[in-house]
Amino acid sequence: MFGAIDHIGVAVEDLDEGIALYRDRLGMREQHRETVEAFGVEAVLLEIGGSHIELLTPISPDSAVARYLDRNGPGMHHVAYRTDDIDAALERLRESSVRLLDEEPRAGIRDSRVAFVHPKSTGGVLTEIVQPSEDTHG
Repeated sequence: MFGAIDHIGVAVEDLDEGIALYRDRLGMREQHRETVEAFGVEAVLLEIGGSHIELLTPISPDSAVARYLDRNGPGMHHVAYRTDDIDAALERLRESSVRLLDEEPRAGIRDSRVAFVHPKSTGGVLTEIVQPSEDTHG
C-alpha cells in the first residue's frame, strides 16, 4: 500500500529560521518552496535521502498548522507515506476501519494528491497519504 516515507512535516513559526536550521546547519538541500492556499500554509521541501523534511508555516490564523502551533509550539506535525494509488490506499484504510480526516484526496504540494488520517487511528500521529504527481514521482 505504501512505498516509502514521503516526508516528515515540521511546523515552524518562522520559515526562514527553519530553513537556516535544516539547510545551513544540518546540510539538507532546499528543493521546493510553495504556498499551498488550500491548507493555509507556506511549505518548503528539503531533501534527506530519498525523502524530505517539509517545513510548514501558517499564512492564515485559522489553518490547522496555526492551531497546532498555538497548542503545541514548533515541532513535528505529521508523517507522510508515499503511495502509487491513493484511491486504493484510502479504500483499504476504510475497509480496515481506519478513521480518515479526508474521505477524498485533495491537492497538495507539487501537484500531489493527499489525504490525512486521524491521529486517533494511528497511535496519536497525524498521518498523510501522498500520491506524487507524475512530474515529481519517485
